[in-house]
Amino acid sequence: MPESAVDTKLAQETRLPLAGLRVLDLTLARAGPTCVRHLADWGAEIIRVEPPAAGDGLGGARDGFDQINLHRNKRGLSIDLKNPAGHAAFLKLAATCDILVENMRMQVKHRLKIAYDDLKEINPRLIYASISGFGQTGPYSKRGGVDQIAQGMGGLMTITGEAGRGPMRVGIPINDLTAGNLLAMGIMMKLYDRERTGKGGYVHTSLLEAQVFMLDFQASRFLMDGEVAGQAGNDHPVNIPMGVFPTTDKPINIAASSPKLWTNFCKAAGHEEWLDVEEWKTNGGRSKDRKRINEIIGQVTAQHSSEYWIDKLEEAGIPCGPVNNIKEVFEDPQVQHLEMAMPMKHRTRGDIKVVAQPVNIEGVETGFYRDIPELGEHNEEILAEAGLTAAEIAALKATGALG
Repeated sequence: MPESAVDTKLAQETRLPLAGLRVLDLTLARAGPTCVRHLADWGAEIIRVEPPAAGDGLGGARDGFDQINLHRNKRGLSIDLKNPAGHAAFLKLAATCDILVENMRMQVKHRLKIAYDDLKEINPRLIYASISGFGQTGPYSKRGGVDQIAQGMGGLMTITGEAGRGPMRVGIPINDLTAGNLLAMGIMMKLYDRERTGKGGYVHTSLLEAQVFMLDFQASRFLMDGEVAGQAGNDHPVNIPMGVFPTTDKPINIAASSPKLWTNFCKAAGHEEWLDVEEWKTNGGRSKDRKRINEIIGQVTAQHSSEYWIDKLEEAGIPCGPVNNIKEVFEDPQVQHLEMAMPMKHRTRGDIKVVAQPVNIEGVETGFYRDIPELGEHNEEILAEAGLTAAEIAALKATGALG
């Protein structure tokens, strides 16, 4: 039995909720693979489709940390969609699948004749899912988009960082990740709808839509009250005290802005006299005197260690926590308890760890982390499953359609 068949059987035996679904993965970079990773980790059969001699320059080396983390739990098919024979074989494969995910430029899939309109007639149950930079229609639809461009266009860079320092990107590709997460959720909703209607359909989102959605209260603050938010650094835009404060060893975050938390904080800090300052009795008053309050709190917190303050504030019911670097994150006992670093075996790197699924379904364990495929590693078995004969596969090889 081929390794991939064993893995599929494993997914079914462990009763992963998406076992039995077949997914065509035409994604690259990060947004699309983020979506597909959800499907893969929960048991769907993923066929990663790449052109011959593929090289995703945005993702680094195939055996690098990023590609392994993004493209685990898949089989690999390398096929030239510009080759008529390759295109025809792809259509046969698409007819057998439940879901297709892509994040090409909007016009590319139309040029390749693999857009939803090209496939829905041969597979009416197909759920076709797309991520673009700016949407499938509209004045920017043909533009290429990457995460930082969407951060800028979507307003995030003007509310991130310290006032007066200029625009600042966040430290992760937040729009790639959010768009991927949202598309995975959209696919799940469409799968449920397909159960009722028997019909597939087109699901799509974009980096720009994801960014505007993620503005959240800053967006509604403008839409309803007309306030254009600016940069607030480590301070919360409207609540105080809520931000980063020094200790003798490392900074900590403290969130004590509600009336009850402010009262408890002043008592825990040993400065109940702060409660008598008239201007500080409301959040609005404290917000107007933000700089002074932060300086006074910082003078107090700087006298003890982070552990001292976290223990003391937790005892008083005040949300707080350390500011960790990445190494410290994975050394944290709660992160270790949550098993967010999951083991996987790689063909050349051996025993490694990847970022685990953050979704927990009681009674169901993913525990299913499989090496990423080499380019075209499963060509023959995938095409055979789609109904191609050995002679037809040999003919495809002869035309150069397979990588």
